[in-house]
Amino acid sequence: MGTLAGKTALVTGASRGIGRGIAQRLAREGALVAVHYGSNEAAARDTLAAITTAGGQAFVLRTELGRAGDAHALWSAFDKGVREFTDSPHVDVIVNNAGIALYAPVGDVADTSFDEVFAVNAKAPFFILQHGLDRLRDGGRIINISSGAARLATPMLIAYAMTKGALNALTRTLALELGPRNITVNSVEPGIVETDITFFLSDPRMSELAASWSAFNRLGQPADIADVVAFLASPDSRWITGQAIDASGGLLLGPTF
Repeated sequence: MGTLAGKTALVTGASRGIGRGIAQRLAREGALVAVHYGSNEAAARDTLAAITTAGGQAFVLRTELGRAGDAHALWSAFDKGVREFTDSPHVDVIVNNAGIALYAPVGDVADTSFDEVFAVNAKAPFFILQHGLDRLRDGGRIINISSGAARLATPMLIAYAMTKGALNALTRTLALELGPRNITVNSVEPGIVETDITFFLSDPRMSELAASWSAFNRLGQPADIADVVAFLASPDSRWITGQAIDASGGLLLGPTF
């Protein structure tokens, strides 16, 4: 029996990449997984199929994040989907994974792009949690997918990095607030992971260079992050809260020779 048997988990942005890996991993641990997606229904259905084929339980829900009323719409869709499996609309694990990137130095960041990346990466998680706290059971888990960019100087990702810094601040504060309910709140900071968002890795030279920045001399995979999330979602992580967990594979620890 998995560590999450009888639990319900919500994973935002679960149709592809890291989110898909997390959804599949939590399902393998026995959780009923709400697979959220924003636009790519086919990809979300693929995630659902992968979970159910492996013997897990899941359902899909669509909400476009970064729009007015997105959190309310998301939880309304969650309530509808979860009732097909249980009479309880409660949730045990919330994973804020959905996000968008913005590759631009400070001088090239437009107002509209800045607002959009903050709306999806920082504002949406805030209000998803605000609206979800009355559904989250005591002893539950909140896991925010941040980024190694939040702790490194990343000129080409400055606005994106700022959103992840905001997410880490939310993590620390909610951890203190929700401690009396035995709810843990942590962030996970991936490094360079092979997903759609890291499109620059399609260049073999860039891929080789990025791999060299890791202590393991390889690129991260969604499963590397999903396994960390699964631990934080499990009972074994009960004494860890308010932390930003480096899951970068030792990204830029120092020069490699």
